[in-house]
Amino acid sequence: MSDTVIRPDPLPELIERVRATDLKSAARLLTPYSDTEIAQVLAALSTGQAVEVLEEFPTERRATIAAETAAGPDWLEGHRYPEGSVGRLMERAPAVFFEDTKVGQVITTLRDVVRAKQIVYVFCIDAQRRFTGVVAFRELLYASRTDTLESVMVRSPFSLRPGTPLPDAMREVVTRHYPVYPVCDEAGHLLGLVRGSVLFEQQAFEISAQAGSMVGVEKEERLGTPWPRALRYRHPWLQLNLLTAFVAGAVVGVFQGTIDRIVLLAVFIPVLSGQCSNTGCQALAVTLRGMTLNEVKPGSALRLISKEAWLGFLNGALVGVVAGIAMFVLATSQETAAPWTLSFITFFAMTVSCMVSGMAGAGVPLLLKRMGADPATASSIFLTTATDVFSMGVFLGLAAWLIV
Repeated sequence: MSDTVIRPDPLPELIERVRATDLKSAARLLTPYSDTEIAQVLAALSTGQAVEVLEEFPTERRATIAAETAAGPDWLEGHRYPEGSVGRLMERAPAVFFEDTKVGQVITTLRDVVRAKQIVYVFCIDAQRRFTGVVAFRELLYASRTDTLESVMVRSPFSLRPGTPLPDAMREVVTRHYPVYPVCDEAGHLLGLVRGSVLFEQQAFEISAQAGSMVGVEKEERLGTPWPRALRYRHPWLQLNLLTAFVAGAVVGVFQGTIDRIVLLAVFIPVLSGQCSNTGCQALAVTLRGMTLNEVKPGSALRLISKEAWLGFLNGALVGVVAGIAMFVLATSQETAAPWTLSFITFFAMTVSCMVSGMAGAGVPLLLKRMGADPATASSIFLTTATDVFSMGVFLGLAAWLIV
């Protein structure tokens, strides 16, 4: 056990600080406290968060912390399963009986247990300890005390696998709305349970982190994350973004002579870039949502990219008309050479670039997933680079070819 230290934080305040910060900062915040106090804090968190915070401690101290609370064995068990899986959220089932057990015996056994824990279901197993059925706790009150659980249980109920990723588990339970779900291995042996509220809470956190991942904010970062750690999380992605910005800037540099001769082109570069980036981000957002909800089926990638290309073409053509008219008006008012040609170039570049942006918005997350990476990770940075390079290249290239 670690020594108790003098500290300013009352336990309730400490719990809130741990909830509001990232995992590594939470572990560092808790390190000076005694194992008993750390266990009390972790017990106030959701099972998934407790498992992840505990994982940041050295192996030996994990065991001593877990020994301080009844939930400790569940936390240690959770480390066996992949991050983001059902097993990380699993708890031991408090009411497990053989299916031939009498109802009266079950009620007597659980009389003291229900005072400490809320029991929703009684789980039934056979002689080989395979999960065979479930009985709602309230149903025991209507059954005869001499009945066996086998006679009143619901047979072959739905269950989850511990290695199932959370998004897949959410799709399986979204129409069921049970308070708790049994978790079984491939052989059908009951391993524990996962609470529906914990499952939805963890998935909500994963979804909330997706927007930040698109721009290089790590999902571990929270509002309470200390600024040095937030800097380490964010800065590498900003360096990458700077590098990609240099690539886009290099494209402009190639056509510097064209811009010097037709200064009006510089006015429309940010207009074109902003419109194409927004078109790509729309496609990106819809694609990521579809991937989260498992709507992107095998073999559907080409159809999805084609749809986004068509939408990008239509949207690009509509805004391209407005942009072309604006270019013509400005070119005429400034007596710039070839206003009609400039107007056409603006329309064409906007249309084609938005079409490519739509394709990129759908293609970037699909490509990242195929490469084994998180589809949301910095996808906006890669998308913006692709759209900027292409749109500027087409716009300035056509101007250099047709006018200069």
